[in-house]
Amino acid sequence: MSIWEENVRKVVPYTPGEQPDFPDMIKLNTNENPYPPSPLVEKALKEMDADALRLYPAPAADALVEGLAAVYHVKKEQVFVGVGSDDVLAMAFLTFFNSDKPILFPNITYSFYDVWADLFRIPYEQIPLNEEFAIVPEDYMKENGGIIFPNPNAPTGVEMPFEEVERIIAHNPESVVIIDEAYVDFGAASVLPLIEKYENLLVVQTTSKSRSMAGMRIGFAFGSEKMIHYLNDAKYSFNSYTMNRPSLILGSAAIQDEAYFRETTAKIVTVREWTKKELKRLGFSFPDSKTNFIFATHEHVPAKELFEALKKQHIFVRYFNKPGIDNYLRITIGTEEQMKKLIAFLEQYL
Repeated sequence: MSIWEENVRKVVPYTPGEQPDFPDMIKLNTNENPYPPSPLVEKALKEMDADALRLYPAPAADALVEGLAAVYHVKKEQVFVGVGSDDVLAMAFLTFFNSDKPILFPNITYSFYDVWADLFRIPYEQIPLNEEFAIVPEDYMKENGGIIFPNPNAPTGVEMPFEEVERIIAHNPESVVIIDEAYVDFGAASVLPLIEKYENLLVVQTTSKSRSMAGMRIGFAFGSEKMIHYLNDAKYSFNSYTMNRPSLILGSAAIQDEAYFRETTAKIVTVREWTKKELKRLGFSFPDSKTNFIFATHEHVPAKELFEALKKQHIFVRYFNKPGIDNYLRITIGTEEQMKKLIAFLEQYL
């Protein structure tokens, strides 16, 4: 190793889902929304002034922040935005997790958490899920430097009831508790109302899943005014212009169309429930999902075998070669037509 390499910050990076590009593919591996963004987004895109791209975007992202505040019935001072929820979460790690005590998060969860912890030199403890892949609230009622978990959890899809999430928050007044609600819009209960009760709570959401805007990278968080102030101080010390003009304009348009948002998420929920019944009929089992994906295992056929067989047919699902979940597939809910093709292939293969 060269001398200069001794001072390099070395981490094992997050591995994103495969992004294949075949004209006939069925892409069910990265939890993207199968429906296009709101028509208001398309309209805003056509009306966008290309000449404005020579100017810096608004550093405070005012239009987007105000739009989110109006839709979610909070003050604009309680809203923080970033380049996807990953950017928001990374900034939250950097801002709030600075104790010598370990932060706590599940051992089976979003695999970026340990990457950020390693990158920022944050001590952490991964708490095992129970046999039903559920988070046990009592496991988070001990000394810690912060807590984070998705609700519903990923990749399992399991939702923790509102009351249990609040128990964890209430028991940890000396720590920042972050609830990652990337998938909350598909039938789970948000704990957003609790930001008025607990000033140490940060609720993070995204436009990537339920609003079909994964390509624009728009994430946001809600918290007490004090918490959002600290986040903005860190952000402006890191990069004042984190969000580009198109993202701000198109994100604002997407947030405004509540009717379209409810229509598309309802479609996904309907297709998800149909897919659950079909997978059970074919011998699969899975935790009950409140997300836009199903985390399934088959009673006889190994997950890796199914993953490879599906891939040959250009049907892409997510396989995690990790202890405890290496016999499960995470299957994103696509359109009704896509899911029928998936079921038809599985029926024939099995």
